[in-house]
Amino acid sequence: MNLPILPTISTSFIVLSAIFVAIGWYQIAKGNIDRHKKTMLIAGVCALTFFIIYATRTVFIGNTSFGGPDSLKIYYTIFLIFHINLATIGGIMGIINIWSGLKGKLKFHRKIGPITSVIWFFTAITGVAVYLLLYVFYHGGETTSVFKAILGH
Repeated sequence: MNLPILPTISTSFIVLSAIFVAIGWYQIAKGNIDRHKKTMLIAGVCALTFFIIYATRTVFIGNTSFGGPDSLKIYYTIFLIFHINLATIGGIMGIINIWSGLKGKLKFHRKIGPITSVIWFFTAITGVAVYLLLYVFYHGGETTSVFKAILGH
């Protein structure tokens, strides 16, 4: 099996971010605020690294379409839309949560932290599922790029 390098690396970073969120959750439950803060910042850096790789790849290389059977394409598309919405909501909430924690807005931080974490876990799980559907279970379909279309490549 020949896996594409950039999607594999970016998906690894989203998994790492979820693992660090889980570790951070454990640390705050044990009352270790300093470790929690550092771990959650590492989780944020992992998520940002994913996003930078994903966005760069999307702009310069393109999006990979679903290469599985046509009978599953609608289900994949619905699942992908669900994942994109989760990722967007989770990313925005993650930024807000990191900001509120760093600014000492702890009442707010404690209120949205668990919700943000759960959304992020589902984002990571559905992100891995998208990766598996595009590159492991089925061969990726056509790769399209707006950037390539503009340049005529």
